[in-house]
Amino acid sequence: VQLQASGGGLVQAGGSLRLSCAASGRTFGMFVMGWFRQAPGKEREFVAAINWRSTLYADSVKGRFTISMYNAKNTVYLQMNSLKPEDTAVYSCAAGGVISAEASDFGSWGQGTQVTVSS
Repeated sequence: VQLQASGGGLVQAGGSLRLSCAASGRTFGMFVMGWFRQAPGKEREFVAAINWRSTLYADSVKGRFTISMYNAKNTVYLQMNSLKPEDTAVYSCAAGGVISAEASDFGSWGQGTQVTVSS
């Protein structure tokens, strides 16, 4: 599975961005897609995940971020609203078979896209 993320950029605090991640290749068995992020000097952390019937969010983004999936195009989106400077990180999309907040449950990873939120 190849994952291509896009949509990052620079935005002011309180602004919005939408990230996209398109999956291609051998997507059979890929039931879950998710987003993780890593800020400089920090560990990678879970952001959100989605399968055909449920979503999962990190507490830090609940109510501000929305994950959605367009099955026909094997694409997942992350709508990020009310962005804060602490949301600044490299955001990576991932695909796996089980909805989870654990990176180890995701077997395929895309390259990251930088999100920078200025104060």
